[in-house]
Amino acid sequence: MPSDEEMEAAGAVVGKIDIDIRNIFDEGDPRENSGLFRIADHLHIRTKRSAIQARLLFRSGDKYSARTLAETERTLRLLNYVYDAHIVPVHYGDGKVDVRVITKDVWTLSPGISFGRAGGTNATSFKLQDSNFFGWGKSVQVSHESTVDRTTDTVAWSDPNVFGSRWISAAEYDDSSDGAMRSLQIARPFYSLDTTWSVNLVGVRYDRTVSRYDLGTIVDQFNDNQTSYELSGGLSSGLVDGWTKRLMFGVRYNRNVFVPTEITATPARELPPERTLAYPFVGFDIIQDAYKKTGDQNQIGRTEDLYLGAEVSGSIGWSNDVFGADHHALMLALSAVKGIELPAQQQIFVAGNFSARIEQGRARNLIADSGAKYYWRWRENWLLYAALSATVTDSLDPELQVLLGGDNGLRGYPLRYESGTSRAFVTLEQRYFTDWYPFRLARVGAAVFADAGRTWGNGARQSDPAMLQAEPGMLSDVGFGLRLGNTRTGLGNVLHVDVAFPLRNIAGIQKLQFLVQTYQSF
Repeated sequence: MPSDEEMEAAGAVVGKIDIDIRNIFDEGDPRENSGLFRIADHLHIRTKRSAIQARLLFRSGDKYSARTLAETERTLRLLNYVYDAHIVPVHYGDGKVDVRVITKDVWTLSPGISFGRAGGTNATSFKLQDSNFFGWGKSVQVSHESTVDRTTDTVAWSDPNVFGSRWISAAEYDDSSDGAMRSLQIARPFYSLDTTWSVNLVGVRYDRTVSRYDLGTIVDQFNDNQTSYELSGGLSSGLVDGWTKRLMFGVRYNRNVFVPTEITATPARELPPERTLAYPFVGFDIIQDAYKKTGDQNQIGRTEDLYLGAEVSGSIGWSNDVFGADHHALMLALSAVKGIELPAQQQIFVAGNFSARIEQGRARNLIADSGAKYYWRWRENWLLYAALSATVTDSLDPELQVLLGGDNGLRGYPLRYESGTSRAFVTLEQRYFTDWYPFRLARVGAAVFADAGRTWGNGARQSDPAMLQAEPGMLSDVGFGLRLGNTRTGLGNVLHVDVAFPLRNIAGIQKLQFLVQTYQSF
């Protein structure tokens, strides 16, 4: 085979495309050629060739591009019914490059019970879910879930390639103990860096109980009945000189109606006023094409695609009664991410987000987030990870809170323990990746960690001056945990089993917190 550069310089085109969809277990491997694994492969409905073909970014006769093959690999690896994907040229002749697309399935049918624990509270679910319905790449879910906030029955459907096209559709209905949610989406997204246009139509209606917390205790409650719609689109010239630039435009409608909860021991002292925002907007998205393949960083035993480029996006809109709004406001949003490769197998990833609306000359619901993540592989199986994040707000909408606790990073404390108007958080974690692969089902890793953080400002406590308490200040914890990288199902990538010890001696907080959670990363 000539090199990619030689074939591209010669003007080669894509010839035959061979799609090789491999089953969950490899019966050619003696370690996986057991009766149980053969039964699983037999019961599993393998992904249809058409489902993979619909996600390819190239067709026979297209100009051969190694970059397009690499982007297609990344696209396939994002599918939760694909464990890994590789695309390789296998033959060259008469100006044509034959290509093989290799994917490996995972088990996607999930009938059963799941359990999680964080911040001293449990979450359970009973579900029947298939993210690769009959091998077509569609997703269907029927579930019953119980969390600290609500009990919810869900029916959901999504199709990422309607009739084999680039259009997607999704619908969901949730019947909860505190309300209901209905959503519908029809869209043609920017599915690649070279996509030249997009369309998005989405509508959501829900009502739910908003619980505001302080020191892990509900301060007050009220219902938020929300209706939101968006019709938007985008245009792009595709990838040019390593960058993709997109122009976005559309209209948005968001209405919030706040009403008392029917039964609550902590009613709101004062309900927030109704709010309707309706506005046209324009925006932009600038993306650099810069990725690197790696492994054993945020996953265990899986190919990972690190983004080492820069992306900046933003939008501006004007809410006015002409469009049905009751607030005149300038709507602003801006975000940026950047990945940086350093010597000695180190990387830094930074991100920032800003949003606000300007009403009567001042900012409302201003939210500014920033964060940085650091990785250093100082030995083959040892990775040092550190993360720092901060949030600052001003005139936050009353249904929103800045919280910190066992459910969002501070593993040694109850969930939603601290509340305020700003937040800072840092974590340090030594990760260890083993070669242990018990029963050829899950890869094993471990971690030792330390967390620290705090919030500032009164937050929800200002709703009731009688409940104002001294701020807990800086909180910290240490702990250790086991990581199980899921290699055979699409139900969640990494199971965390952690034991955390709070370092502050505070009355009412247990000396040991036990957490079981499933995350998309280590």
